[in-house]
Amino acid sequence: MKLSLPESDKAALLDQLGVANLQFQQIYPGDKPDRQPVHTVYGGANLFKADTCVRMGDIALNNLQTYAPNFVEMARVLQLKNHEHLPTLAADVADLTARLDAMTPAERKHEPAWLAYSVYNKIVQKLKREAVEDFRVDFEDGFGNRPDAEEDETAVRAAQEVAKGMAQGTLSPFIGIRIKPFTEDMKARGVRTLDIFLTTLLAETGGKLPDNFVVMLPKVTIPEQMTTMVRLFELLEKANGLAPGTLKMETMVEATQIIMDEEGRNPLMRIIRASEGRCIAAHFGTYDYTASCGITAKYQTMGHPVCDFAHHMTKVALGGTGIFLSDGATNVMPIGPHRGDNLTFAQLRENQESVHNAWRQAFHHSTHSLINGMYQGWDLNPAQLPMRYAATYNFFLSSYDDAVLRLKTFVERAAISTLTGDIFDDAATGQGLLNFFLKALNCGAISEEEIEATGLTRDEINTRSFFRILEGRRKQVVA
Repeated sequence: MKLSLPESDKAALLDQLGVANLQFQQIYPGDKPDRQPVHTVYGGANLFKADTCVRMGDIALNNLQTYAPNFVEMARVLQLKNHEHLPTLAADVADLTARLDAMTPAERKHEPAWLAYSVYNKIVQKLKREAVEDFRVDFEDGFGNRPDAEEDETAVRAAQEVAKGMAQGTLSPFIGIRIKPFTEDMKARGVRTLDIFLTTLLAETGGKLPDNFVVMLPKVTIPEQMTTMVRLFELLEKANGLAPGTLKMETMVEATQIIMDEEGRNPLMRIIRASEGRCIAAHFGTYDYTASCGITAKYQTMGHPVCDFAHHMTKVALGGTGIFLSDGATNVMPIGPHRGDNLTFAQLRENQESVHNAWRQAFHHSTHSLINGMYQGWDLNPAQLPMRYAATYNFFLSSYDDAVLRLKTFVERAAISTLTGDIFDDAATGQGLLNFFLKALNCGAISEEEIEATGLTRDEINTRSFFRILEGRRKQVVA
């Protein structure tokens, strides 16, 4: 066989391309297989206690069972699949529930009521087990501008409560604080609160941080704000005996300038790069962003088109970087207008209608985020938690069968390539498919057994990496 290209010339060109390819892969390593919480609850620092997340779960469960005492009621409010075929009489609902309870999971999947029944019961289990996945002790919008002495004292108390929660095991799996922004008028206050909080916390815990601890820096508009945070982290780590790189941060997308700068460029990648590897997530601030676009308060919702524009610009700018993206919050709280033990029938009915309307809005917003590839959002009140999980579980469970088929086909295709010695260069696509199941597993939507339907073993699933799965199968073939 004749070739025109000398080996030396070809090797030189490909080596040069290899350098550029590796640089690209470092910048865009692909989606992280790490667990991403489905939400972040923002709560005022002045209200935070060691058992806040536990109490929020109790409140959320009571809210769900008060306004949807069974899965049929919730399905009808949210118009879940096959809701129109569900019974209306209490006795018939009870009979259906008892019949579904007695079935195996495999048997239930053949029932029209399966989806609504499964979503409701998974919500109940989640609220009892782990109602809050991620919590931000908020010193910004949720706390407001208060006298310096009051914020100092709150920073100390909040740190002590976090330390107590660590000892008691009552914290959420992910936790952090949101400080005030590094704008010219607020930068000193933000730094002081961060210093007080971390210094107090580390003194209380013997130098230990909670698992998955992060600092949220809001209203970022220029890379220098991120760089300043990195330098502060270095000083705090050194002063408190933390290993370099321990402290991590998040940024917020809540100003038009972080979507488009003065030269008409999207600055998000430069802002993330300024964190020197410490920024792990970018959260969308619905109400600050819509306000910065000149949207009046009445129309500042997650459903406004300017939010989708910002989401897609953010996804395009940060796609493949491994930075977790989070949508914002629904500001309509599912809480009835009437309080007290002796409410009239009309007042009870008005409460129910108010809560159900708020449920539908939150469910719609969260579902819209999920469809657009935003797998995390904000919650501001424990009464919002049931709908966060309703949307999340409905999304994953209703997409499960199609996702199983796609990943199973993809795994088989990868296996054929491995067996025949072909080069299989779609590991990133495989990781994207695998991540669907990992996200569903992490939030409790599905079990490991249900992922095994894709043809993956439990050991392969636990690697959380499609590339490692391919490597493992290739080694088995060679052996």
